[in-house]
Amino acid sequence: MSTATYARFEVLRTFRNARFFIFSLVFPLTMYLLIAAPNRDEHDLAGTGISAPLYYMVGLIGFGTMVAVIAGGARIAAERSVGWNRQLRLTPLSARSYLRAKVMTGYLMAAVSIVLLYGAGIALGVRLSAGRWIEMTALILVALIPFAGMGIAIGHLVTVESMGPALGGISSLFAFLGGVWYPITGSGFFVSLAHVLPSYWLVQAGHVGLGGEAWSAEGWTVIAIWSVAMAFAAAWAYRRDTRRV
Repeated sequence: MSTATYARFEVLRTFRNARFFIFSLVFPLTMYLLIAAPNRDEHDLAGTGISAPLYYMVGLIGFGTMVAVIAGGARIAAERSVGWNRQLRLTPLSARSYLRAKVMTGYLMAAVSIVLLYGAGIALGVRLSAGRWIEMTALILVALIPFAGMGIAIGHLVTVESMGPALGGISSLFAFLGGVWYPITGSGFFVSLAHVLPSYWLVQAGHVGLGGEAWSAEGWTVIAIWSVAMAFAAAWAYRRDTRRV
């Protein structure tokens, strides 16, 4: 089985999972429409000079894409519970192709979330230059790398019964500490903690659309370190699960 064949199978199976589709894709979009639509004529939200549709679009893109990528772990846990992973290891599909397909599927779901929220934002009056759209999207996709590895690692370590609370808790914690729901400013321990988390820089990637600057060297360093760490964690969790079969 080739990577392309397995990836295509993964995508079809994911879109047929109604619960995943609703909570990973529809929920962020619904939240955005419920919050931003009534405030579509607010062009100076809380004195920031930023329109409400743009501000909320940026915040929910960070949350929606993170959830879409991490949620791949739930599919892995479900596969393990029914022995599908064991069957895959009897096929010519290599471990590298398996992990690559999981990452590709997670990114596709994140891309769908981005397109949905961008479309909703444009419908509510969000207007950005082409350069801003491209830069924001590129940084978001880079910032999702550690979360892709995190989802794979969790999926191979946690049982399907515990996956819901685990993914919900992890996503909520990273979103809270990363500043998805409110801006993180000032100084102190909490701010320093936020700066070493990938979710903070995921949110900052979205803030390019608010007129902010691209990542500093600190942001690239944090994302690089987390990406390498989560890649090793995903590989270790996969090998550990293989040895237990």
